[in-house]
Amino acid sequence: MTTVRAEPSPHRGPGAASDVPESRRRSPELPAPRGELSGAVIDSLRHGGGPLPQSAPEHADAYGDDLQLALYVLYELHYQGFAGVDEDREWDPELLVLRRSLEQRFLMALRADATGPESAEEAIAGLLTEPVGYDGTSVSHHLQRDGELWQVREYAALRSLYHLKEADPHAWVIPRLHGRAKAAMVAVEFDEFGAGRPEDIHARLFADLMADLGLDTSYGHHLDAAPAEALVVVNLMSLFGLHRALRGALVGHFAAVEITSSPGSRRLAAALRRVGAGPAAQRFYDEHVEADAVHEQVVRRDVVGGLLAAEPALDADIAFGVHATGFVEDRLAAHILDAWRAGRSALTAPAA
Repeated sequence: MTTVRAEPSPHRGPGAASDVPESRRRSPELPAPRGELSGAVIDSLRHGGGPLPQSAPEHADAYGDDLQLALYVLYELHYQGFAGVDEDREWDPELLVLRRSLEQRFLMALRADATGPESAEEAIAGLLTEPVGYDGTSVSHHLQRDGELWQVREYAALRSLYHLKEADPHAWVIPRLHGRAKAAMVAVEFDEFGAGRPEDIHARLFADLMADLGLDTSYGHHLDAAPAEALVVVNLMSLFGLHRALRGALVGHFAAVEITSSPGSRRLAAALRRVGAGPAAQRFYDEHVEADAVHEQVVRRDVVGGLLAAEPALDADIAFGVHATGFVEDRLAAHILDAWRAGRSALTAPAA
């Protein structure tokens, strides 16, 4: 299979070093709790033990701040962990029992709410047509047309929870694929991880974008400012990535992200130019316009097509991954736009 890598962006030559500090040079601090579930998890991690609930209480909202923050913190133990937390807590049996309960509540809600055609072909076909004009539900359209610099900064702060770990959850599916799907997935991920150049890792490019916007680039720094809708978006990736049984849904999620990325990135690149963001900020989205237009074809033909050829029984799971991705992204967009139209911040704390 030939490489799918797009050509390097002219904004920075190959091998050039970024002035932005490495965002993952240290683990983030534990966040502030948002309720009894997240409080119990954070207290247990901070103090090295303590009683934990074994399941989510009946009244816990599957998409709410408390449950989603608890789940985010538990998932983060598999990424960078937290400052002062013993790394062995990643596999603490009590934490895993609670995580399983929270995941089941989350997954049950998603299966009830994220519905649509049950074939991957039909689900993906719905992503291939861009709406004619702006229907008032798209953040990228809003930022391109009417966005202000403070809104661009807020959007970057929210998206940092996703983009500073971009491609990491998707990499978990690689051992669970084989043949054509595996080769294609690795080829796309190779691009996401900079094609061998650390300064071109997409997560690093996003840190450069944040620096141009005057934002703190530390990994996990903006967690306390992120509403539940933003946590749900990241938790969906982790949920799908950490479970072999959900490998079809992870591929559906990956397809939805890659197929919708290029047109959205084009609008966001235009928005950054309009508000006067720096060249590094523009480069992140310029890179995705070109690279993801190529990735879309490879993902559809070889990742999804290869997986369906090898495991046709996963057809409905792939479709579910597509629908779940659209559902959680639409919820986040609605939260952001409702806040901005009311003249409020979409964050729970300022983006310092």
